[in-house]
Amino acid sequence: MLLYIKYMISLRCKLLVKEELLRMGLHYISIDLGVVEILEKLSDEQYEKLKVNLQKSGLELLDDKKSILIDKIKNVIIEMIHYSEDIPKVNYSDYISEKLHYDYTYLSNIFSEVKGMTIQQFIIIHKIEKVKELLLYGELNLTEISYRLHYSSVAHLSNQFKKVTGLSPSFYKQLKQKRNNLETLESESETV
Repeated sequence: MLLYIKYMISLRCKLLVKEELLRMGLHYISIDLGVVEILEKLSDEQYEKLKVNLQKSGLELLDDKKSILIDKIKNVIIEMIHYSEDIPKVNYSDYISEKLHYDYTYLSNIFSEVKGMTIQQFIIIHKIEKVKELLLYGELNLTEISYRLHYSSVAHLSNQFKKVTGLSPSFYKQLKQKRNNLETLESESETV
């Protein structure tokens, strides 16, 4: 039996789900981001118990078909941007369509209808979050980040970053460095 779980986006979430399944005496075949396959067919009582227990951990068991599909779309995008070593070089629409085995127009219409934003807007938001993360690590410069996330140019990345955050990438990095310096000074003065 397949179970779809909303907000299951990290290893910690997978561990929480695994522990809950074991606590309930259920046997899993696989646990992936947003999807769990278990051996047993859940009774209504078990389903409700699992649903309530997962909610205590901030996770949500999905049962509505549209919600499940939206969650699958989000998980494919999050996995593609945040957890893949290299973002696919094909069009995002082709990649998502291929991964979920649905026509992209259908996926796009449902996503927009339910989320109030396009899949493209969702992708941009997550790409900018990834840019922020990479800027803070400081291992890559803006050109390398632009190349890694398949932006057509550094200018394109910078424009998109400014549109989403209101700041230029370099100003964002400077602000974070200043904030970190202030926090370091505050913690040092507290220990004196």
